[in-house]
Amino acid sequence: MFVLTQEKCQAPWWQRVFLAIKKQQQDVMGFLAANKIEYEECDIAANEANRKWMRENVPEESRPATGNPLPPQIFNEEKYCGNYEAFFDAREDNAVYAFLGLTAPPGSKEAEAQAKKAQQ
Repeated sequence: MFVLTQEKCQAPWWQRVFLAIKKQQQDVMGFLAANKIEYEECDIAANEANRKWMRENVPEESRPATGNPLPPQIFNEEKYCGNYEAFFDAREDNAVYAFLGLTAPPGSKEAEAQAKKAQQ
């Protein structure tokens, strides 16, 4: 088991990247599960068709300058929602449902914020 820190991490760079990606994936799926938002996990490591679909469907303006987009990439059916950073920002702003293209449930912080905004 590795406990990685910024300063003294002896793990190879690729292992640190893998662990960061895994943590981000768990963060997204944990949030969706906790909020009872149905989702399907599509493994791009074990399924070439999923990897190809992801690479073809991430919009050009959302691709990295070099290389391929890394998971997690979030889609609502065929509509691209964003990557982990965009998800994280939406979560910080209480705007995840809007980010996902969903209606916020009544009583949620996001629904209350939208109602307040509509009244102004």
